[in-house]
Amino acid sequence: MEFSANCLPTTIGSLPHLDAEESTQLMLRYTPQIPAWVQMPRLPREGMLTQFNEGMPGLVCEEGKTYFKNEGPEFEEALLKFYEDYLSVTEGASSIHLERFAISRDYARGLHALTDVLEPSSLCLRAVKGQITGPFTLGTGLVDRAGRYAYYDPTLRDIIVKSLAMKAKWQIEKFKPLGVPVIISIDEPGLVGYGSSAFISVSKEDIQKSLGEIIAVIHSGGGIAATHCCENTDWGLLLNTEIDILSFDAYGFFDNLLIYEEELKCFIDKGGIIAWGIVPTHDPHVLSRETSASLISKWKNSVGALTGKAVELDRLLVQSLITPSCGVGSLSPELAEKALALTREVSDRINEEFNLR
Repeated sequence: MEFSANCLPTTIGSLPHLDAEESTQLMLRYTPQIPAWVQMPRLPREGMLTQFNEGMPGLVCEEGKTYFKNEGPEFEEALLKFYEDYLSVTEGASSIHLERFAISRDYARGLHALTDVLEPSSLCLRAVKGQITGPFTLGTGLVDRAGRYAYYDPTLRDIIVKSLAMKAKWQIEKFKPLGVPVIISIDEPGLVGYGSSAFISVSKEDIQKSLGEIIAVIHSGGGIAATHCCENTDWGLLLNTEIDILSFDAYGFFDNLLIYEEELKCFIDKGGIIAWGIVPTHDPHVLSRETSASLISKWKNSVGALTGKAVELDRLLVQSLITPSCGVGSLSPELAEKALALTREVSDRINEEFNLR
């Protein structure tokens, strides 16, 4: 299914609200063409390290601590059932077994609120966006009983990767009746720490393999694979995977991305989409003083730097999205709405100026 980004607005996902219906309507007001289901991290089960954990074998919460109890006959039995269900989905395309990997309303109220209100007949709908926590972020946020990162254990890493892949596939199937492309973003804020002493033993190839398995499942389901990192990282690591959309903080880290100009140009040349996080969300004071005019000026400077590297402007405009720099769940409701409004205003003004509609 073809998708032209055309500098349309969308979001990273999170809002500071506690009511799923209210936050969904807010999202639809500002990003009606490409709505993302709303994550509400202020709810206990919607934090980044919790929201996609349902059904993982061996994962327990005891005395306020969540960890993998990856030993004993109970774990072995749960692991066997997990792989049986996984193979039933991947080899037999079983929709019944796919429900084993569903994201319930208790863990994603915004997802279900969005599917409750969206209809295939919506004339302005161009795509719909879902998301999962990335395998590196989740694998270095969860631990085993001894407190070791789950990502370092091959079995636990495999559980995490395959669980996330199935939750991505489940979302694609959930949104398919809408008849528009489904974007699944693999959110990897943990990659900010890649290369530090804490993760010195994790190789680039390990991370690319984990991401690659999830991306392959997204593609096999007919979805569009995106990845998002909210600060700086090794962008070459991500650009050299099979992702379709690179989402990043263009307000604060464009210069860092431009270091990887060869990889970036190759990515764009093969049809890759840049999601420009041009609306700042990390500092309320910075967000408060920005306007759509100032942000468009900043965006144009960045576009000029790319087109100066032999990237065609017409191609770049078609292969760009406009977003906040990161989720806005940590902002006040008022500033969160300002971030959404600015995202829409910047997109609208770019579309008008370059006649993209």
